[in-house]
Amino acid sequence: MADNTSALVPREEEVDVHFEPVIRLTEQVDTKTHEEDEDVLFKMRAKLFRFDGDSTEWKERGTGDVRLLSHKETKKVRLVMRRDKTLKVCANHVITGDIRLQPNVGSDRSWVWKVAADYSENPPTSETLAIRFANPENAALFKAAFEDGQKTNLSVNKPATEESEKNETKEEEKEKDEDEEKKAEEENKEVGGKEATEGEKE
Repeated sequence: MADNTSALVPREEEVDVHFEPVIRLTEQVDTKTHEEDEDVLFKMRAKLFRFDGDSTEWKERGTGDVRLLSHKETKKVRLVMRRDKTLKVCANHVITGDIRLQPNVGSDRSWVWKVAADYSENPPTSETLAIRFANPENAALFKAAFEDGQKTNLSVNKPATEESEKNETKEEEKEKDEDEEKKAEEENKEVGGKEATEGEKE
């Protein structure tokens, strides 16, 4: 007969071990993206490339959402694109009026453009970029939104340019008036000197 003593042995009590954290994280740190003061005008998934002049090859810069952002105060529009998962910025530049979207050779769903200062790297660099979308329709929507952003930036910059031109005109008019006043004073001095000389002769 087997010795069935195991059933009579009392089980050890289970111990609930609890450790207090050494440091309590009470403050929540807000991560700023510098996009808090901007509205999203356009957002679409795409793949971005940059042209490497040294190797004369197109190199992939990242896949993610390309967005056009409008600043709430200045109304200026810029293009920003972040890579999936890492959210690292792979394109960041203002949509200036001199940028021209050109069709990529052999593709109806991608565009190529040159930008004088792309701020995704530090310091900013001059880049030739290409972007590819899932289909031609998405590419057309991007082009329309991009060109609308250009028009907005031109209209935003126009009042500032006009104000600058007005100030320059005022300065020029002021300088002109000062020159005329000096000229008149010199002429009066010459006339006064002649009259005094003639008076002495008499």
